[in-house]
Amino acid sequence: MTMTHVDSALSTGADRARLDVRGVRKIYQGAGRSVEAVRDLTFSLGGGELVCIVGPSGAGKTTLLKCVAGLLAPTSGEVRLGDERVVEPPPGMAVVFQEYGRSLFPWMTVQGNIDLPLKQKKLSKGRRAELVAQALEAVGLTDVADAHPWQLSGGMQQRVAIARAVAYEPAVLLMDEPFAAVDAQTRAELEDLTRSLWQRLGMTLLFVTHDIDEAVYLGQRVLVLSASPTVVMEDITVDLPAERDQITTRSAPRFGELRAHVHEQVQRAKTYHTTTSSDGSAAGKADRG
Repeated sequence: MTMTHVDSALSTGADRARLDVRGVRKIYQGAGRSVEAVRDLTFSLGGGELVCIVGPSGAGKTTLLKCVAGLLAPTSGEVRLGDERVVEPPPGMAVVFQEYGRSLFPWMTVQGNIDLPLKQKKLSKGRRAELVAQALEAVGLTDVADAHPWQLSGGMQQRVAIARAVAYEPAVLLMDEPFAAVDAQTRAELEDLTRSLWQRLGMTLLFVTHDIDEAVYLGQRVLVLSASPTVVMEDITVDLPAERDQITTRSAPRFGELRAHVHEQVQRAKTYHTTTSSDGSAAGKADRG
């Protein structure tokens, strides 16, 4: 199958990859006490949409992503991918974590790491090789296919993790602060790579980050989470041009306006307190100081 056919197939799949988070609540129990990490999270992503999530430290962003990925069962509420409820990692979803070093097997080559999840899909050896080659080309790592992860820089290792996710042909890609551990130049390159792959492959992409500028640069929408126990405090539309670059986009007045607004909301989120009304829904208010 050519890359054009892959693009078409993924785009068709992404059209059905609506992601719905409905009233998700998560309480951790242990040592004689309970901690409510996430109170009431409700939002949706349309097929092929790129949405970023920001919020104060400890706002439950990673907890939310694990619930969405089927790695953690919510205490109440549900996550749905298309028409199916997510109760375990679904076959049409891939995750890229911040700890890329831990997610790659050092004794395997780059292409071996990318190929490993494909074996679970019971694809032919030829088809797997084709997908690995296409993913390596997409992230610019064809020349290091036979190297081992420990021989690569941090940025290149994270490209391997992204290539592994792309080769899996997911309809939905979740990314949990994937560029937090790399330098600024590499981060900018990986941001552009992510948008390029998203546009070309038509994936639905949910991207968690602490970096406000990154969220505005990447996303079509930015969800601002409140401090724990967490709710969606604001859903902000990023009305920047679809074609973006690190210099022109970040210099645009509208980028500055959006960045300032998201920053203001994240600061407000630190003192945003939620209460539960008689009908069980969450409401909130911010301290004015």
